Amino acid sequence: MILERPAAARGEVSAGWLHSRHTFSFGQYYDPRWMGFGPLRVINEDIVAAGGGFPPHRHANMEILSIVLEGALAHRDDASNEGRGGEGVLNPGEVQWMSAGHGIEHSEFNASKDAPVHFLQIWIQPDRLNAQPAYAQRAFDPAARAGRWATLVQPDTAGDAGGALAIRQDAWLRAVRLSEGQAVDVVLDPARRYWLHVATGDAALDGHALSAGDALGLVEEGGTRRLEGRGTAEVLLFDLPA
Repeated sequence: MILERPAAARGEVSAGWLHSRHTFSFGQYYDPRWMGFGPLRVINEDIVAAGGGFPPHRHANMEILSIVLEGALAHRDDASNEGRGGEGVLNPGEVQWMSAGHGIEHSEFNASKDAPVHFLQIWIQPDRLNAQPAYAQRAFDPAARAGRWATLVQPDTAGDAGGALAIRQDAWLRAVRLSEGQAVDVVLDPARRYWLHVATGDAALDGHALSAGDALGLVEEGGTRRLEGRGTAEVLLFDLPA
């Protein structure tokens, strides 16, 4: 089964300093048909104006990933973060992981006073409750995912992360950067489920045209599919438990 989630059909929130598109129900946007996809609960595409941001607020029992597409995002939380002081600036090419655990307060602001920041915020439900809050941030070389899949996130039970961020769920996040006509295989295990999200640009899965913000959910699909760039594209693939 293939679920189509066109970019234009997502929820939309505009608050002056914020323009956001919600793949799944979130905040004021509610659609009972789109409450999540397995443990994948949130994909919000946010554009925050210069000087704008989210003031301190609390989360619990959620694995939260942030990926900046353009600009810079400033983060602060009330955890010690292994000597990082609970503060950091996230730039394009970096991925931030915050495990809210039994509870954490954090804020996110545009790090620039002149330009907007465009980023994805992703929530994944953890496989355990009330763990110790944790935080990590890692830079990934875009060249490492040029024309091939690169693992950004993997389960903390998978052993050596090999540079990937380790999260508290049996979930993998891989990314690829495709140029015009460049293609990669998408190998599917029918015992898993997959969410393919186009972060930027245009691509096609087995000829099915996709643009930035479009997504496909693949359930009980086995075999190999072909993902091709139509211009430059950045594509994310979530590999999730069924």
